[in-house]
Amino acid sequence: MSVLVLVLAVAAACCLGFGFVLQQAAAAHAPKRDYLTFRLLLDLMKVRSWLAGIALMVCGMVLGALALGKGEVSLVEPLLATNLLFAMTLSRHRTGQRLGRQGWAGLWLLAGGVAAFLLAGEPKGGQAVSSPLRHWLVVGVVAGLALLLTAFAKRARTVASPALLAVAAGLLYGLQDALTRVSGQRLSDAGWAGLATSWQPYAVIVLGVTGLLLVQSAFETGPLRTSLPALTAAQPLAGIACGIGFMGDRVRTDTGALAWQAAGLAAIVAGIVLLGLHPAMPEGPVGGRRSQSLQPR
Repeated sequence: MSVLVLVLAVAAACCLGFGFVLQQAAAAHAPKRDYLTFRLLLDLMKVRSWLAGIALMVCGMVLGALALGKGEVSLVEPLLATNLLFAMTLSRHRTGQRLGRQGWAGLWLLAGGVAAFLLAGEPKGGQAVSSPLRHWLVVGVVAGLALLLTAFAKRARTVASPALLAVAAGLLYGLQDALTRVSGQRLSDAGWAGLATSWQPYAVIVLGVTGLLLVQSAFETGPLRTSLPALTAAQPLAGIACGIGFMGDRVRTDTGALAWQAAGLAAIVAGIVLLGLHPAMPEGPVGGRRSQSLQPR
C-alpha cells in the first residue's frame, strides 16, 4: 500500500467525519416541509456551521479523489469508512461522553476490519471491464437500489426513513467514487477534451448533488446515530462492488482470503453500528431543541 494513498484517504476521512457532524447539527433544525426538496439546501446555505461542514466535506472529497487517482477503489473505500472515528471524536467533544467498552469495541472492530480486508484481499488495479453491458448493469443496480430506498423513505416516512436515505446516499457516493476514478483515468489518457466529451464527470456532479440532498434530508429527520452509520457502511460496500464490477480491481480469491475479506467487511459494519449507537453520538439535534426555521449562526 502506498503511504501517500494511506495519508490522503485518512485525511479525507477526517474531513468527512468532522463535516458530517457539523452538517447534521444544522440540518436537524431545518423545517420539515423542506424534506427531500432542494429548498432544504437553499435554507441550509444561510447557516454558517453548515457551510463549514460542507467546506470540510468538499475538502474530504478532493482528498478522496486524489487518493482514488493513485490507488484502487477497493483499497481507498475501506479507509474512507474510518470517517466515523473522526465523527465520534468531535461528537465526544460536544457531548463529553467517554468511549467505554462499546466505543473501544466499535473502534477496534472498524480498524481491525479495514486491516483484515486490505491484508487478506491485497486489492490491485487491473484492466477496466470493456463490456458496456456489465458496466451499465453494475451502475444500474447501485443507482436503482438507491432510487427504490429513496422512494420508500419518501412515501412511508417511518422512523427508519433517515437510515434508508443514508443508505441510498452511501450507495450513490460509492458509485460516485468509482466514476471519479474513471474520470481521472480519462483525463490522464485523453486530456481535458476527452474528459469533457465523456459522461462520467457529469454523472459525478449529479450523484454528488443528489447524495447531498439525501444526506441532509436524513440528517434533518433523524439523529446522527441513525443516519451516519448507515451512510458510512453503504459507501465502501458500493465502492468495492463498483471497483470489482467494472473498474477491474482484483482481490485474492482463494478460500482463506475470501473468508478473511468477508470477516473484515462484517467487522467494519459491526464496528460502524457500535460506534453509531454510542452515547457520544447525539440522539437529537446538537445544541438545543428543534426549531421550525433556520437562523444564521
